[in-house]
Amino acid sequence: MKHYREFILICDGYDESQQTHNLYMSNRLNQPGEWKAQMVISCRTESLETDYRERFQPGDRNHVSDPSLFQEAVVAPFSIDQIQSYIQQYVTLHRPPWQAEDYNQALEHIPTLKDLVTNPFLMTLSLEVLPRMVDPGQDISTAHITRVGLYDHFIEQWLERGKKRLGEKDLTPQARAAFESLTDEGFARNGIRYLKSLAEAIYKEQGGHPIVEYSQLVDGKSWKAEFFDHESRKLLREACPLTRNGSQHRFIHRSLLEYGLARAIFDPQDRRKRITSNMTARRPESLGSTLSIESQNVFNQMADAIEQEPDIDSPLVWRTIVKDHSLLQFLAERAQQQPVFKQQLFAYIEYSKKDKKWRKAAANAITILIRAGEQFIGADLRGIRIPRADLSYGVFDSAQFKDADLRMVNFRGVWMRQADLRGAQMTGARFGELPFLTEESQANSCAYSPDGKSFAVGLEDGNINVYATSNWERIRTLSGHTSYICSVSYSPKGNQIASAGGDKTVRLWDSETGLLLYPLSGHTRLISKIAYSPRGCQVASASADRTVRLWDATTGDCVRTLHGHDRAVLGVAYSPKGLEIASCGVDLTIRLWNAMTGECFRILSGHTDWVQSVAYSPQGDQIASSSRDMNVRLWDVETGVCRHVLTGHSGDVNNIAYSPNGDQIASASMDSTVRVWEAESGICRQTVTGHTTGVADIVFALDGNHIATCSADKTVRLSDVSVEASRSAMSGHSSTVSCIKCSPNGNIVASCSVDQTIRLWDSKTGESRRTLSGHSDSVFSIAFSPQGDRIVSGSADKSVRLWEVETGTCLHTLTGHSNNVQGVAYSPQGDMVASASDDMTLRLWNLSTGECQLRLIGHTDGVRSVAYSPDGNRIASGSKDSTIRIWEVGTGECLQILVGHTNWVRDVVYSPQGNQLASAGYDKIIRLWDVESGESRGALTGHSDKVTFVAYSLQGDLIASGSWDKTVRLWDAATGQFRAEIGNLVGPVVGVAWNDDDDLVISGGNGSVLKWKVTQEQDACRVRMLWSATNGTLTMAGASVHGVHGLSANNSMLLKQRGAVGEPETLLSETSKKMTTMASTVSKLKESSGMGTALPSIASTLTEQYGQIGKIDHPPRQYCCHYGAT
Repeated sequence: MKHYREFILICDGYDESQQTHNLYMSNRLNQPGEWKAQMVISCRTESLETDYRERFQPGDRNHVSDPSLFQEAVVAPFSIDQIQSYIQQYVTLHRPPWQAEDYNQALEHIPTLKDLVTNPFLMTLSLEVLPRMVDPGQDISTAHITRVGLYDHFIEQWLERGKKRLGEKDLTPQARAAFESLTDEGFARNGIRYLKSLAEAIYKEQGGHPIVEYSQLVDGKSWKAEFFDHESRKLLREACPLTRNGSQHRFIHRSLLEYGLARAIFDPQDRRKRITSNMTARRPESLGSTLSIESQNVFNQMADAIEQEPDIDSPLVWRTIVKDHSLLQFLAERAQQQPVFKQQLFAYIEYSKKDKKWRKAAANAITILIRAGEQFIGADLRGIRIPRADLSYGVFDSAQFKDADLRMVNFRGVWMRQADLRGAQMTGARFGELPFLTEESQANSCAYSPDGKSFAVGLEDGNINVYATSNWERIRTLSGHTSYICSVSYSPKGNQIASAGGDKTVRLWDSETGLLLYPLSGHTRLISKIAYSPRGCQVASASADRTVRLWDATTGDCVRTLHGHDRAVLGVAYSPKGLEIASCGVDLTIRLWNAMTGECFRILSGHTDWVQSVAYSPQGDQIASSSRDMNVRLWDVETGVCRHVLTGHSGDVNNIAYSPNGDQIASASMDSTVRVWEAESGICRQTVTGHTTGVADIVFALDGNHIATCSADKTVRLSDVSVEASRSAMSGHSSTVSCIKCSPNGNIVASCSVDQTIRLWDSKTGESRRTLSGHSDSVFSIAFSPQGDRIVSGSADKSVRLWEVETGTCLHTLTGHSNNVQGVAYSPQGDMVASASDDMTLRLWNLSTGECQLRLIGHTDGVRSVAYSPDGNRIASGSKDSTIRIWEVGTGECLQILVGHTNWVRDVVYSPQGNQLASAGYDKIIRLWDVESGESRGALTGHSDKVTFVAYSLQGDLIASGSWDKTVRLWDAATGQFRAEIGNLVGPVVGVAWNDDDDLVISGGNGSVLKWKVTQEQDACRVRMLWSATNGTLTMAGASVHGVHGLSANNSMLLKQRGAVGEPETLLSETSKKMTTMASTVSKLKESSGMGTALPSIASTLTEQYGQIGKIDHPPRQYCCHYGAT
């Protein structure tokens, strides 16, 4: 049959089969004389690792896989429309206690539920158990629904149904007796115990392979008999969510197996029973059966002690789970809900300091805790052993890691400001990025050579710098352009570099010698993009003169000009076969051209603003486009239909790039981030941060695991997108924070950002409560109403908006300003709002009518800030004209002009008593003013850069100031004496605010929000961090890495660039020690054996094991981090 038939083999559940090899190759499919077949293989996405394609691609007889024979499709999450349609059908078919309106209300008001039900299995599960999870009459918005909670209720409901079904079934006498015994003991409790034990056994005995094959004849004396042989076990098996196919048994869904193991690790229902049994054994009989208040306290203390003792038999001890994302989510939610479980996890970490047998458990424990949102601020982690742990996006401000075992740990996006890492073992540590390059001017474009050995960067100063990627040394600079570079590209053979820009020319360079081959002239305006044809014989250039020109790459002649766009052309790309060209531009369209004839055969429309870049997938079946409308669109080449709109960026999307195999798309945005998307489904898999201004260009490295990005911040950043994280970045803003305020009752912190949003945070925990969206441009300022139930915001969209805090609803939009609204303030009575604008005016708004009641004119430049006096009778305003003006609220009359600053006045604020005014200036000075006289009471100096914000403590005795010098300073308000400094912050400080207990909240230019405890001690203040919400930027400012072992040269340089101090031990010295020891050993072996030179080549062996000595990469120079303008 194999010689005459062709087959399609359907292999469902590759992840559940625990396979690790390529099924095509292992079965020799399509090899001479073997079966001719194609395979359809299904696998859960979360089970795939970064190199998974090698497991599925068909190959030749030499076991070389062929990517062209591999296709993949991703089942996308349910859309909102699909969810609502499914709910309606479910209600019609199953008639649950809830109606469709109830489910939709739950989706609208219960946080996280909408994300949960995008998964088809969780959607079905949620619809079934939700009515049981919300009490009748309960406000649905107060319901706390988690994934583990859904599974808890689902399992209980399933077992209840199983019990009922068995009770109605005609059982044998033996089975009936077993059923009654199980019922008497608690059927559901026995069922859960069976489920946990089976899940644990599957992981322990089968490594997580979910199918259990049981034959009484073969397996009657194995571990399997305990679950499938006894009468009571058979009943529990039948009642549990298991399926049977002949002799094969499995859970009905893989996630139920993972849930079972999570519950085996910690079961909240077991806790009280276990404690009570221990306490019964320890309690004196004289206590009787009723506990007094005193003995109850003792009971609780002993219970905590019992629960914190590490369990050596726990799956956390014998299995690494740091990459089991589904299991981690179950356990993280359990840790959030159960303090005792959290204590157990901390105990594992603590015990790892004493005995290395706990190190796997400790690595699992700290990974779970970080995923649960635990922050290790100032934690004593000296000597902990957590190899291979995932600390990604964790917060370890001022934590102590001295002499810790941190080998192979994932540190992506970690916050380790002022952490102590001295003497730690960090071999194989992963940070998700490489050292960055610093250029002399802003970097506008970048490109890898086809072999990946060199890298070109086009700069604002008209030069192109070329680097060797082996050590990132600059090997040459190409000079000749008379204006900025917009685009650089390597030819497919790598022998040429093309560049173009503001001087209206394309230049072709010899990549080996750096000599100019041809200057190509013809365009009449700047050239925005260039691209080589796949064979390298042609270059296409897109220009603001509304044309695309095609040039012969060997002669420099213009062979064709494409006309059609009616405004500037911004992007151009060839299809992989070179038969088509795509171009895009300011006219909001993408045009597809026949590369041979120059005919435009299709126009793609959908973007609502300039289309900035366009790219073909490597397979040629898809086109990606990016736009100033902040979206990426994916188009079907054959039909021209838009398949996906990728949303998430909060700024213009400048450029896009496909990975070499086409499975991922990376987008670079003005919001200073890069997003990595699945090309098939459009799902965002990663957000990469680091740049301090907009990202101009992006390109994948040849391996597909690294991306290079360049920016106006004058850096080129190299990021590893293959490093997975157990959790996403914290919910900080995706771009610069503009302002931060605390509610009057101190419960909420509000921040606004260039990312066009306002975020509300829980003041105690730092958890994100709500995001307010509606502004169409950067939000520059916010203020709470005196009652704390409203927020007012001012934006670059020229509007003032009023929001309801409880619901996040926008109540009013006030328009009238003709430029950015830079400052807003509520009146103390709450009936008026003042706004300050770059249109040089202030406006006073009556909130009952929404009308502008007064317009204050007098400043000669933009007004940056506004503040009401405590009695509400006056307003102070600070301006770019370097003055402060005091206005009468009732009449709008300017009462005083305060002069003293020599640069912009960025912020003004009244003291709580109303007798003093503080102002922050771009002249690096804070000035204190007497309100009555208008005279300056003093100038507070010490900041080394612009002062951005100033704030009085609630008692008015302290002043906090934030600056572009990355510090916050505390001052005595009465004397002006310096009291304390918070330093080593990431980027400029762009907001400071106090809350009700004199805790200080600050915001950084990198999108972070940080809360600090301020304790006054005589003439000084002590400050410590309470929580941090960041956007995932790696932070090492002030961290000590002295004597750290095993850091690679690249990682050492990266940490220094990020602000770490001290000198780690280099891998070179470690390798030298190993080689010296080995050479000595070999010498002794020679002498003792008499073999002399007959030994095999030790040099080749050492080279293979340790690498070429002298060829360890050392970055050529010390790179510096620059922060661009916000």
